[in-house]
Amino acid sequence: MNAVNDISSTNKNEINAPWKKQEMQSVETKVNALIEQMTLAEKIGQLNMQDGTGEHAVAYLAMSIRNGSLGSILNQTNVETINELQRIALEESRLKIPLLIARDVIHGFKTVMPIPLGQAASWNPELVKQGAVIAATEAASTGINWTFAPMVDISRDPRWGRIAESLGEDPYLAGELGAAMVKGFQGENLSDKNSIAACVKHFVGYGAAEGGRDYSATNIPDNEMHNVYLRPFKAAVDAGAETLMASFSDIDGVPATANDYLLTDVLRDEWKFDGTVVSDWNAVGELEDHGIADGEKSAALLASVAGIDMEMAGKCFSGHLEDLVTSGQLSTEKLDQMVANVLRTKLRLGLFDNPYTNPSDYPGIAYPEALKVAKESAVQSLVLLKNDNDTLPLSNNIASLAVIGPLADAPYEQLGTWIFDGDATFSVTALNGIQSFVGDSTKVNYCKALANSRSESTEAFDDALQVAKASDAVILCLGEESILSGEAHCRADIDLPGAQVELVKTLHAAGKPIILVVLAGRSITLGNVVDYCDAILFAWHPGTMGGAAIADVVFGKVSPSGKLPVTFPSVVGQVPMYYNHKNTGRPPSKEKVILMDEIEEFAPQTSLGMTAFYLDAGYKPLFAFGHGLSYGEFEYSQLQLSASKIAPREELTVTVNLKNTGACQAEEVVQLYTRDLVGSVTRPVKELKGFKRIALGPNEETTVTFKLTASDLAFYNRKGKWGAEPGKFHLWVGGSSLADLCAEFELTE
Repeated sequence: MNAVNDISSTNKNEINAPWKKQEMQSVETKVNALIEQMTLAEKIGQLNMQDGTGEHAVAYLAMSIRNGSLGSILNQTNVETINELQRIALEESRLKIPLLIARDVIHGFKTVMPIPLGQAASWNPELVKQGAVIAATEAASTGINWTFAPMVDISRDPRWGRIAESLGEDPYLAGELGAAMVKGFQGENLSDKNSIAACVKHFVGYGAAEGGRDYSATNIPDNEMHNVYLRPFKAAVDAGAETLMASFSDIDGVPATANDYLLTDVLRDEWKFDGTVVSDWNAVGELEDHGIADGEKSAALLASVAGIDMEMAGKCFSGHLEDLVTSGQLSTEKLDQMVANVLRTKLRLGLFDNPYTNPSDYPGIAYPEALKVAKESAVQSLVLLKNDNDTLPLSNNIASLAVIGPLADAPYEQLGTWIFDGDATFSVTALNGIQSFVGDSTKVNYCKALANSRSESTEAFDDALQVAKASDAVILCLGEESILSGEAHCRADIDLPGAQVELVKTLHAAGKPIILVVLAGRSITLGNVVDYCDAILFAWHPGTMGGAAIADVVFGKVSPSGKLPVTFPSVVGQVPMYYNHKNTGRPPSKEKVILMDEIEEFAPQTSLGMTAFYLDAGYKPLFAFGHGLSYGEFEYSQLQLSASKIAPREELTVTVNLKNTGACQAEEVVQLYTRDLVGSVTRPVKELKGFKRIALGPNEETTVTFKLTASDLAFYNRKGKWGAEPGKFHLWVGGSSLADLCAEFELTE
């Protein structure tokens, strides 16, 4: 390989390229100048992305790069190989156009942050942004300049494996955090050496996959599409996202890859997006499987006309666009628009001026700041679901402690899904973290109990029980291995898998406090174990520094502050369950869950309530959206509004007094919700409109302020337009979606 090892010696001025003549001109001038000189084949080449995996990438990609028939590669991470591929593009191709180098850098590169769903539990956009900065910096050091993240698909079904990659069920929270990720990946300037292009996915509605089965059809009414699913994408585009990826899904009969309404009418015409839109892996070819295209040529035409600029890993564009243009089925103007979008992204990334990567320009892998951010991200992602009798925090003086479970010392599994490049050798496991925290002062008794999270064997349960009996308390680390969530890893049953439920019940018999620590890629139905545990700490898949974070929280070095970004159902049959549902004409009101063998006691059918709830599971979740306990005690009072009525151009100021009546420093995520009582279309029972993370010491109090305007109350109405409608609103402020401190105001004409 003729690798470019001495990057600093490369003389860019020696490159005789058309774009060099326009160095002082605008991006659009450069784009147009390039397109004018491109052959049809070279234009199509810019729209072609192929897999660049492996050490032989140069050998099998060089010719395509030289002749201008390849514009982007994905999945190559060797910096020497990438530099050599860029050298071929810059020195041996006719037009000297650099390559986009793409990779799934989802929640970290070598240093792994919590899964995105875990990061969403932090409700901390700035911390999420910092995590994306670390991921971008590490990835950029290898030559990667494009990541397929963030994923802002609204996720209301925990059976769906890719909920792990999402930012939860709420469009406002997902939008705020998705925008933060975009800013973290792309930095202050997209051309900076530490910046990589973000790719917001999957546009749009992928999270609504029927039955929680990946790749299934999505049936999303227009009202829900605009009011729920499109909103976080709009926030990410407004934050400057350079690229988007279309969804695999069939959306109401039209797959996203061929959906001109979404890709052109909404994204381009309404939102004025001018970056690159890429298909998902072979999704153009799959239009034939969907039954909307008659062969690859038909698929290429549908996707290109709809608004796909670049095909990922398929052969439809490279094999058929030339015929489509020469036959007049695809206009030259449309093709040039597609090419312009790709070239614009490359220019904004600064690749024409600096296509090579010098690793010595970067801080390295798992550098101190990276590990610091990974730990803080893990700490703030931990959600304390239950804490009976103040079981937590444990005393630093505890004499002995049992650490039990298949995920207590599983350095790879705690990293979660989508960690192609994650390095488990950097992982601090729960066992590592606890042992390091207590040192020699506490005897730590460890028992794995199950070979893995799916094991049905109870052979080691007696040993685990004896370890529990010999200890003062039990930290039980259960959940899912990383392979049980992520793309195509969906589950119909989302209880703790294998024999884990039986293990919980077995250890309960020891009579010792049980702290259940759940490491998982989704919300788990814990209704069958909640009564057997004294405390439950939900850790998601917490990443590289997860164990250190768990130790700090368990022993009270820091108070837990995470809040649920998704609703936790009691049983899987309640799914889909989400807080911002509609009221219905018969909202549920009965508290009682009726046992099936009791139904005969209810003679007339009306005795059952005739409302929207399950006979055997009720209508309430096990843990609500926004829920999360603390070692502090937060008291909300004095909710006040600056006015009882506001005009469309006026601002409503909302204040509430927050006091930490507890004995320790703690952070609370204060949440603001509203309800539009009467609309031209039915409105949700509650909608998140704001949140703030507030730190308070013991007996400290503060006034928390929010601002609301008519634009915050706007929705997609019955006439298919955005706007706020006059009328009365309810408003709540509190520590979860169950907040009961309420006020009322009116938006006037």
